[in-house]
Amino acid sequence: MPSLRVQRIIAFAVILSQAGISVTGAIVRVTSSGLGCPTWPQCFPGSFTPSTVSEVPVIHQAVEFGNRMLTFAVTLCAALVVIAVVRARRRYEVKVYAWLMPGGTVLQAILGGITVRTGLLWWTVSVHLLVSMLMVWLSVLLYAKICEPDDGIETVRVPKPLQLLTVFSSIALSAVLVAGTLVTGAGPHAGDKSIEKPVARLQVEIVTLVHVHAEMLVAYLALLIGLACGLAAIGMNRAIRNRLIVLVVLVCSQALVGIVQYFTNVPAALVAVHVGGAAACTAATAALWAAMRTRESVTAVIAEPVAQNA
Repeated sequence: MPSLRVQRIIAFAVILSQAGISVTGAIVRVTSSGLGCPTWPQCFPGSFTPSTVSEVPVIHQAVEFGNRMLTFAVTLCAALVVIAVVRARRRYEVKVYAWLMPGGTVLQAILGGITVRTGLLWWTVSVHLLVSMLMVWLSVLLYAKICEPDDGIETVRVPKPLQLLTVFSSIALSAVLVAGTLVTGAGPHAGDKSIEKPVARLQVEIVTLVHVHAEMLVAYLALLIGLACGLAAIGMNRAIRNRLIVLVVLVCSQALVGIVQYFTNVPAALVAVHVGGAAACTAATAALWAAMRTRESVTAVIAEPVAQNA
């Protein structure tokens, strides 16, 4: 039977793989390798691997094929976490979150195929990235659920108004992510530079979209600051405080990266950094969300009020 430590290691690997494939997807895009393998599920007609085709540079084939191969690592981690929690006879809730990992991986593979077959239409790329962020969120919640005792008592760590504020901040994060994909859809990195078949772009002024994206980020950060003030007023445990600090630092870092991108004409390297930052912010928000309501062992729940009254 897999130990709790083994389950946690596998669950952490799931988080890294889900976040990592979103970054490699961004690398595919900014290197114009989106059609390095122009068909799906095969790379070229009649071949699942790159082929000597003069029309498609080798580097583009390698980058796109490498991203597809990372899917196997994501699938392996997803399968291992299911096996681990099932063999460990974890509670139903944990098993549900575990099964979402291979299910989401299959969905992502299908979306990836649609993206390729539609010639990298901007909205298919946007949906593909947003689902990646959703998988990062769910994988963090899975990790949190695995760490909780199956026979524990559900414990609410913050009052309902602050829980609602956390919900609003998560909605704001979703708006930031959606606006970010729209900026990408109208931006210079289409994923392919074919002159014969140019990739269709979102026909909206990119500066307008950038401003909307920035305003959503400011709203998100304002909600987090409000949440921090509320939690500071009533007191918060170490887990919530640490996660909140990490999240605010990540969001500010993302804002800085976005500003640099804007004034340097969106360099390719920073796009990958920005996507990685988006995954980190998503993971940190999910971790904060999970810390608001936890399952604690009976002894811990009894000891906590005693410690507070001492």
